[in-house]
Amino acid sequence: MMLLQSLADNTAEFAVNDGDQSIDFPALVQRANRVYSYLKAQGIGSEHHVAMMLDNRIENIEIMLAVLMSGAWLTPINWHLTRPEIDYIIDDSGAELLFYQDCFCDQIDLDKLAQLVNLDSDYSTIITQPVTHSASADDPAGGMMIYTSGTTGYPKGVKRAKAATLGQLFAAFRSGGSNVGLDGNGVHLVTGPMYHAAPALYALYDLLNGTSLYLMQRFDVLSALALIERYKVTHSHWVPTMFVRLLKLPKAQRQGFDTSSLTLVLHGAAPITPSIKQQMLDEWGDVLVEYWGGTEGGVTTIINSQQWRDHPGSVGKALPQFEVFAIDHDDQRLPPGQPGLLYAKHQSLGRVFEYHNAKQKTDQAHLVDGAFTLGDMGYVDEQGYVYLSDRRSNLIISGGVNIYPAEIEGVLIEHPDISDIGVFGVDDEEWGQSVVAVIEPSATADIDDLADDLPLFCQSRLAKYKIPKVFHIIEKLPRTPAGKLYIRRIKDQFGG
Repeated sequence: MMLLQSLADNTAEFAVNDGDQSIDFPALVQRANRVYSYLKAQGIGSEHHVAMMLDNRIENIEIMLAVLMSGAWLTPINWHLTRPEIDYIIDDSGAELLFYQDCFCDQIDLDKLAQLVNLDSDYSTIITQPVTHSASADDPAGGMMIYTSGTTGYPKGVKRAKAATLGQLFAAFRSGGSNVGLDGNGVHLVTGPMYHAAPALYALYDLLNGTSLYLMQRFDVLSALALIERYKVTHSHWVPTMFVRLLKLPKAQRQGFDTSSLTLVLHGAAPITPSIKQQMLDEWGDVLVEYWGGTEGGVTTIINSQQWRDHPGSVGKALPQFEVFAIDHDDQRLPPGQPGLLYAKHQSLGRVFEYHNAKQKTDQAHLVDGAFTLGDMGYVDEQGYVYLSDRRSNLIISGGVNIYPAEIEGVLIEHPDISDIGVFGVDDEEWGQSVVAVIEPSATADIDDLADDLPLFCQSRLAKYKIPKVFHIIEKLPRTPAGKLYIRRIKDQFGG
């Protein structure tokens, strides 16, 4: 039997729709198998590396399935990044083949890669060629290697522990979907970019369970509401920023759409204020399911709407396969209710993930027994509910995206008129947090010229979402004799 036979037999109106193109399940499976045949013909196999840089379009799903079937690692690239950032990821990942679009040519050094597939000129040939190779459930499984910034601000490729075979991999994906309520029923609206772990993997889990996917190419709240009504969307993944935008619409306007088909709206990736959460529960009812986790370990805890009402502010209990606990500065476990650095331990696996080409960083994220941390501070109460008290001491989460101050500081300190720099996040009702930079100018700097030049200086060196929203120029940044910045002092002074 064909590996994806259950998908090929699905008679739903569409498997994937991106607003420009729509394909049904038999066509999706056929096209994925043709891309898989192409990869095998190019010598792509187990432990090789493939990258893709695409908008939210149907080909994302076909390529994901094909690369997983080939046994290779797939790295989706964030097209908001600057060319140096993208070059770094291509180099570090060791990508041997890149799928890309014409519109991203200027952001990619195409000479770096021996094998290129342009979606706008080459891809049509690939998906019309005969299937020359067939994947088996016993074949080695591929995996997703998604890049996430680390505490140093440099991106790291995350390799989760993967199943030995394709059959086991797809079974694990289907089970992962079922664990969070993605049961394959109805239509799943993808609101976020497919280069992020949560939108991509939740979509794939739900698809493998049988749901149809609608990929929004760009999120717009009115468009999302219209799509929910038109396609009777059942499942979706949102971040708090999206909720804020919805709630800022006039009540009559937002409630003019029929959203009664929704049965599950997952949210995480960023802190949500209790008031926004409560307003969304009032708006959509008990369909919200919040999770805590990360690219490294996936979903670790989960909490449904009723549980959140009973335990407001919690991110839920650990999934059955995980144990979550807090430790002190001596790596000793803390009793319930006492805050510390949060760790998660998988009940059957050793290490859940590793950072590609970064053994030291992998070791630093793990305890001896394989438990891992994402750097989040918090506590676990006596009933097992997890609460976050500090979303990583330096991490900024804006609109669901992780931003690390060290990366921005490393760019700004190269400005000739900057002597010292501190970057941090402040609360932002719409974005969760926004980026603020406090700058100590050099002795010869013209303050007015420096202030005018800073945004332009950042534009060519940082992705747009990483550029500070506010710059403060002060006489001197406070540092300890050892050179450590008193970040709390400048946060207190400038609204952190």
